[in-house]
Amino acid sequence: MLDQLLQYDTDLFVYLNNLGTTSWDGFWLFVTEKYASIPLYLVLLFLVFKKFHWKGTLLVLVLVALMITATDQLANLFKYVLFQRPRPCRVPELQDHIRIVATSCGRFGYFSAHAASSMATAVFVGLLLRAKYKYLAFILLFWAALIAYSRVYLGVHYPLDILTGMVFGGSIGFGFYRLQGWAHARFIS
Repeated sequence: MLDQLLQYDTDLFVYLNNLGTTSWDGFWLFVTEKYASIPLYLVLLFLVFKKFHWKGTLLVLVLVALMITATDQLANLFKYVLFQRPRPCRVPELQDHIRIVATSCGRFGYFSAHAASSMATAVFVGLLLRAKYKYLAFILLFWAALIAYSRVYLGVHYPLDILTGMVFGGSIGFGFYRLQGWAHARFIS
């Protein structure tokens, strides 16, 4: 059963990865670059500041740092300790069947830290600001999905890596949203 699931995952990866063309490679390399999201982060920081002012914004920044650390370390635990599933760009049998666009390729890929951290951020900030900006959460979820898909496009993650990362990231983002509400009520209000 597990072998069949992994084969479906590989087949879907090969299909999705081969949808790419050289004319789009630069776009997807840009999307996956962590510094490409800085303008979005600055806008979100401004919106958070407008709603929560200095003390509330400081709390949000601390929680975001902890949340990103949590998603990253959980992904590393899964990748390097629990599963050690090689990234598709490291599988010799796939080399003639896929496009590897990424400039580097780590060893293990299950699950995607990019997908997890972007989804955690989207859920956390989207929920924090939903009352004032009702469409922001959808924009952030779309942004997180773009980042997640970029990992498949570039040849460094399977779809299951992405899906798992998004589920864990969304769950962690929701948990930190609840933590923020509790902390804000106790320490800021």
